[in-house]
Amino acid sequence: MKQIDVKQKVLNRHQEVAQQLCRRFDSAAVLAINIMGSPGCGKTALLEIAASRLADSCRTVVLEGDLQTDNDAQRVCAAGLRAYQINTDSACHLDALMVERSLKLNKINLDDLDLLVIENVGNLVCPAGFDLGEHCRIVMSSLPEGFDKPAKYPRMFYKADCVLLNKIDLLGVLDFDKDAFWRFVEQVAPKAARFEISCKTGTGTDAWLDWLRQRKRSPSETRD
Repeated sequence: MKQIDVKQKVLNRHQEVAQQLCRRFDSAAVLAINIMGSPGCGKTALLEIAASRLADSCRTVVLEGDLQTDNDAQRVCAAGLRAYQINTDSACHLDALMVERSLKLNKINLDDLDLLVIENVGNLVCPAGFDLGEHCRIVMSSLPEGFDKPAKYPRMFYKADCVLLNKIDLLGVLDFDKDAFWRFVEQVAPKAARFEISCKTGTGTDAWLDWLRQRKRSPSETRD
């Protein structure tokens, strides 16, 4: 009896669509970024604080991934960016097919964009295994989560092009070993750019946006 590896076929299809998306992004000169991190780490807050600095200089669309509700898309829209919700129902991550479907359903013209931001479902495990056609992966962590997350969830961090440590304003309040956090990052993602930020005070966000603008100049060179 011949066995068919259905799981592998599905994964291959996802990878095929991801590669197609990347070619589309390159052709339109759109920088696509995938922001990942645990629930509550500050992904949506980062986009809210960045909105006013992107709206006038960078044509941006945000795809918001969550199991349910369009709360985050509403927040980003209220901040001044175009945003569309992707509800996964029970899936703990976005995949390339979902991104492709959202671009089509929402009639998003890539030629009219400079930046596509994909905010993934809050999770430190599943999103790491799915390519969305993005040029760079941004992984956000925050002080309340603890300093050992890069060591406990290395798969999430090791392909990161950028690691953001958020809620740095709580450094004097929480028992957080910042040096140990960055040592763990160095072990699993030595080439990743690193920024300490606070979405509450705005600290460090300008430096991150400057880094993002540098990536925008040559998106096709940001992907291995």
